[in-house]
Amino acid sequence: MILLQSFISKKVSVIFAQMKQLIGYLFVTLVLILTSLNGSAQKKYITISGVITDDLKQPLELVNISLKTAPSVGTTSDKDGKFIFRIPFSSKHVVVFSMLGYETVEYALKDAKGSRVNLFPVLKNKTSDIGEVLISESRNNNGSFVKLDPKAVHNLPNASGGIEGLVKTLPGVASNNELSSQYSVRGGNFDENLVFVNDIEIYRPMLIRSGQQEGLSFINPDMVSSINFSAGGFDPSYGDKMSSVLDIKYKIPTEYNTTVSASMLGASVHFEGADRKKRFTHNSGFRYKTNQYLLGTLDEKGEYEPNFFDFQTFLNYRISPKADLSFIGYIAKNKYNYYPKSRETRFGTYNIVRNIRVFYEGKEEDEFNTMVGALTFNYHPNINTNLKWVASSYFANEKENYDILGEYLFSELETNQGSNQFGKDKTLLGVGGHHEFARNQLEARIHSLSHKGKIRADKHFLQWGATFKHERIEDQMREWERRDSAGYSTPYNDKKVLLYESIRQKHSINSNRISAYVQDAYTLPWLHDRVNVSAGVRVNYWDYNKEFLISPRASVTWEPQWEDQWLFRLASGFYHQPPFFKELKNLDGEINPNTKAQKSFQVVAGADHLFSAWDRPFKFTAEAYYKYLYDLIPYEIENVRIRYLSDQLATGYAAGLDMKVNGEFVSGIQSWASLSLMKTQENIIGDGKGYIPRPTDQRFNFNLFIQDFMPSNPNFNAHLSLNLGGKLPFGPPKSPKYMHTLRMPLYRRLDLGFSRVFISNALPAKRNSIWSNFKDLRVTLDVFNILDINNTVSYFWVSDVNNYQWAVPSYLTGRRFNIRITAKF
Repeated sequence: MILLQSFISKKVSVIFAQMKQLIGYLFVTLVLILTSLNGSAQKKYITISGVITDDLKQPLELVNISLKTAPSVGTTSDKDGKFIFRIPFSSKHVVVFSMLGYETVEYALKDAKGSRVNLFPVLKNKTSDIGEVLISESRNNNGSFVKLDPKAVHNLPNASGGIEGLVKTLPGVASNNELSSQYSVRGGNFDENLVFVNDIEIYRPMLIRSGQQEGLSFINPDMVSSINFSAGGFDPSYGDKMSSVLDIKYKIPTEYNTTVSASMLGASVHFEGADRKKRFTHNSGFRYKTNQYLLGTLDEKGEYEPNFFDFQTFLNYRISPKADLSFIGYIAKNKYNYYPKSRETRFGTYNIVRNIRVFYEGKEEDEFNTMVGALTFNYHPNINTNLKWVASSYFANEKENYDILGEYLFSELETNQGSNQFGKDKTLLGVGGHHEFARNQLEARIHSLSHKGKIRADKHFLQWGATFKHERIEDQMREWERRDSAGYSTPYNDKKVLLYESIRQKHSINSNRISAYVQDAYTLPWLHDRVNVSAGVRVNYWDYNKEFLISPRASVTWEPQWEDQWLFRLASGFYHQPPFFKELKNLDGEINPNTKAQKSFQVVAGADHLFSAWDRPFKFTAEAYYKYLYDLIPYEIENVRIRYLSDQLATGYAAGLDMKVNGEFVSGIQSWASLSLMKTQENIIGDGKGYIPRPTDQRFNFNLFIQDFMPSNPNFNAHLSLNLGGKLPFGPPKSPKYMHTLRMPLYRRLDLGFSRVFISNALPAKRNSIWSNFKDLRVTLDVFNILDINNTVSYFWVSDVNNYQWAVPSYLTGRRFNIRITAKF
């Protein structure tokens, strides 16, 4: 092939191939959905329905219902304890009903007759789990939270492979980087999200600047028992951030299990167990991750050496039926070494194609070490009262070292297919170089003491809490960048060589924070309907900036007793976010000690509708929201690095609509589709330019997650994850914020996964064979970015001979195949 075929003909072929692939996959997906909706004429199905109650004959909501023969197949009960799902008929099926805090119930279908079976299971309380668990589960967090199934995490074909990958499929959540676990919610940035594990706040690394550097997320999916997520309208008990809450609970095991998993991206070992009396339990896991295989598809070629390792344990000891003591320990060592060699990127239009070639010298060596320890004493004198005390410590030591010289050749390519120079350099647009150097180090210590209480009395549910935190942060920045174009350093000076950017700062901050909250949820009798009102207030004081904050919040949920099942909710309140260390720094690394909290007033109105279609349960959810934002600190985002302009202030807003449909698109297994429409803008005070898009102004986001299985053999499963994100704004470096109105291309990604279960409860191994000790064995094939689309995460800026700046896209990962093997003993 000539120049082995012209760039344009290649590009056209690729575009048409991608279009054909996309149409093909969407057609296949549509056929699968339509096939599942209409059922199979060749296969007999059975519909299972009924009502789940507790031992007091009260309906239980959010009970997990699954098949023992195929745990991924199932559904959950609604607010009235009702459930319905449809499965291929088999006399071997066993239906399992389980919920945290209740004994598991199983029903065998071997005697089932006809096409419908009605079941009315009664779940009994576990006396060892009395207290906080039962209180929390029964109230379901005022309706602002959505509960996710932890098992879905293992089915999701996702490059990051964590709980956050599942969160990214929800409405209101946006992410344009598969290498990172970070996400933005309803116009907020990564720093505006709260994450809790067993009531312990989790912090994200502060020196991370790219998804390549990011190691393992704190949350270990193998250890999780419940996942609750709120995209807004959460109550005062959930801290001082403006966007979202991810609330994770780790499980307390009742029997011994070991799970081993290995793939081309890493490996993990998880083990859990309990003593004979089930007073002492342990839940622990080792994980190793390397994204070297994925990074091989990037334009920047070189030696990538990412090695991420962590160990985590959750120990629980039941002192008495009314008290227990638990400990969470975590240690992570993440290293990222990179020795760049070269880079070649082509970009432009059909008629004008430009090419940049870069040759590198140097290296990058980063290290991120984290340790967390937390001790919790939980006292529940009766089923209606729970008191908790938590002492925790967080330590982080982060180092970022790089010294990289790059020299580039920037040209325009010949696009005339009749020319013998087709696809080769036609015009030299510029030559130059850039030299980047950094020796940055940050050390953070955060110690906290907190108390939380919950009391349920008649129709009231009272909660309160208080937290004291001591923070010590040591930060040292030494970084500079030199650029030259056509032999001249920029910025140009005829007397001396100037650096493009130079930062040399050293900071030490010791501070204390005090926060407290109180709230009450009350059930109002109104005709035959159910109305729940929740109201409370949160206060916060930080002695570094001497700011005292009051954040009142309230919500109302209304469940009319209509024939059709509806739930309406309205939440409103003030959500103020006191600055953390990053918000104090400006672009030059200088600290502004007068930086105040970013503030917002938010209103969220939503509705849920439960309905049946094709004899299967579905749920439609919609939420409209408006956020008035003030005392904002403007910021810039490059890849996953957020840099604040702490010497500026802005006002702004975010408004949007989130919609989601989830249910049994495929009979007997949950899938969902979500669509988000959003606009967020800010007006920087004093610049006179009016409202401009905020860096997270992604006008729409569509996510689709579909699970399927073979009707004749539920042990064969398929999983599809589709993400389509709107264009994000960006602008030239070192330019005023009002110039950041350019837009990146759409983010488009389609991942597929196929799994086969070889051993399970319903498919046991032969006795006395080498496989007889296995409880579960499955193999999964993932295809990441199956359409091999070049998604842009950021831009590298170069200058031509006329000193005109060009934005060269930095692409994310391409198509990759991954094999996962998971075994449970």
